[in-house]
Amino acid sequence: MSTARDTPALRLAHRAWRRLHLHADEARQLAGRAAQRAKADGDALGAARAELVSAFHQLYFGQPEIAAGRLAAVARELDALGDRAGDILAHVGRARALWRGGQAQAALDLLMPLRDEGLHLLGPSQRAVLLNAIAGCHSAQGRSAEAFAYMFQALRDAGPKRGDGFDAVLHCNLSHELVQLGDADEALLAIERGLARCDGLTNPRLRGVLLINRVIALTELGRAAEALPDVREICATPTDASGRGQVALHYETLALAVLHAGEAEWGADLLERAAPLVRLSDERVEWALAQAKLAQLRGALPNALAALEAVRPLLNAEGDAATSLRVRCAHALLEAELHEALGQAPTALQALRRWQDWQQQRLRQASVARYQSAALQTELLDLQHRLDLNEAQRRATEREREQLARANAALQRKIEEVEALQAALRDQALRDALTGLANRRHLNDSLPATVALAIREAAPLSVVVIDLDHFKQVNDQFGHPAGDQLLAAFGALLRAHLRRSDQAFRYGGEEFCLLLPHTRARDAQATVQGLLAAWRAQRFVLDGEVELQGQSFSAGVADTEAAPPVAGALLRAADQLALAAKRAGRACVLVYDAVAPGA
Repeated sequence: MSTARDTPALRLAHRAWRRLHLHADEARQLAGRAAQRAKADGDALGAARAELVSAFHQLYFGQPEIAAGRLAAVARELDALGDRAGDILAHVGRARALWRGGQAQAALDLLMPLRDEGLHLLGPSQRAVLLNAIAGCHSAQGRSAEAFAYMFQALRDAGPKRGDGFDAVLHCNLSHELVQLGDADEALLAIERGLARCDGLTNPRLRGVLLINRVIALTELGRAAEALPDVREICATPTDASGRGQVALHYETLALAVLHAGEAEWGADLLERAAPLVRLSDERVEWALAQAKLAQLRGALPNALAALEAVRPLLNAEGDAATSLRVRCAHALLEAELHEALGQAPTALQALRRWQDWQQQRLRQASVARYQSAALQTELLDLQHRLDLNEAQRRATEREREQLARANAALQRKIEEVEALQAALRDQALRDALTGLANRRHLNDSLPATVALAIREAAPLSVVVIDLDHFKQVNDQFGHPAGDQLLAAFGALLRAHLRRSDQAFRYGGEEFCLLLPHTRARDAQATVQGLLAAWRAQRFVLDGEVELQGQSFSAGVADTEAAPPVAGALLRAADQLALAAKRAGRACVLVYDAVAPGA
């Protein structure tokens, strides 16, 4: 239900969607609140999403034919609002209504063009709804292999943690398909998983459908008497929206189980309830089977055979009107039993042969389904955008591209990490950790380029060498940590007082070098004298108690206008002047003079 916008109404609609199978009645109430909020806020998309959830609720718990009309209208609205994911969900709901109404092929024609786009746009639980609808269409047409493949993929998308209760629906549908294929024991296991999941839900209808499947499986296994408690619970399920809704719970199926357990009167009552509700081919045949079973229990065997004969044309129907092999087998088996009871052995044998043929088809279909569903499931896991018979290869390629993109992204992140590390290492290699200034190596790299730039621009460049006075005494008297404290403080002083265009380097142990572009030596001298005054004014507390002040330095300045404009010569000139300043009594700044160096 993710959308491009996030509004209060959309958040409510999202919560309502997630509660559809967890707490059906709460979902309906939340959808109503979302609609009210959307109306108050003028939120067209929020209103459309609220209507989508409300229509799905009616589809599940109300009248599917009315829900189909609402879903068609909301699909148009969502399409106009540019909400493609919502539009796809609305069409999935329409397809479900068609499938439940006996138009499985029409539903499949609507769903398949949406499949790949839906797998890309929808969230996990919504993808499961799409895949389950496709599975239901295939199941209705007797294509169990395809049905299993889509159901298993849907289960992967809608697990217990993120399926919003839809995993219980899928266990229910898997059990139905297993019963259809004659694997009633495995179906019972799927039903138990679904019922266990229902313990955390407030969805009586879903529990009721699971119980119906258990009734069918137990009846298939000849254990109809064990199904009677389930029949009672199903019949007691409320018929309002908080229970099973207006969806009929297959009274003809329940009647058949009850009659197989020998409960004639109860079975007759269920048959009366079923009469106005049967529509689909399987429902009509099962209703006839229940009529025949009731007549058999009452000793009216010819009437029983007449009931079976009335629906014989349905056994050979094709397409959407086709009956399942399970129902055909049940018809043939009961017919054989009735003819045998009447002493009509040849006719009974013919019926048994029909049962044998259909049962063999059922077993072959089950065998094929297991292999084909595994293959189709693998394709659906590996390929999200299959478009034709070659789609499997295309999906694999798409997945490889995604993996390559992820690998490239991871590699890019690693490259960026390495580059950042290399930059940090380069910075460490070119920067003095104690003072935060560039080091002598960086000076050796920078000075020639800075001199060349000054010559090109015909602008003066001053080079300054500074040597801290009496630094060795500080180290000897107070220890190297005190010396480090002074060095760090001097680095901070330089960074604070120099221009952005100036460069400061730690030249040696207590020696520093400055490059001052667009600055003559005399101007540089004034700048350095200002630094000297600031340095002398600084006070330091060493070892937490000794106060040190009045520190000084000696400095020499040479510029490209007086000294030779060569990196090495400039540096040597400034260095010699700094040494001369020390010899002259320290705490002074000497400037290189072309006529009288050192003056």
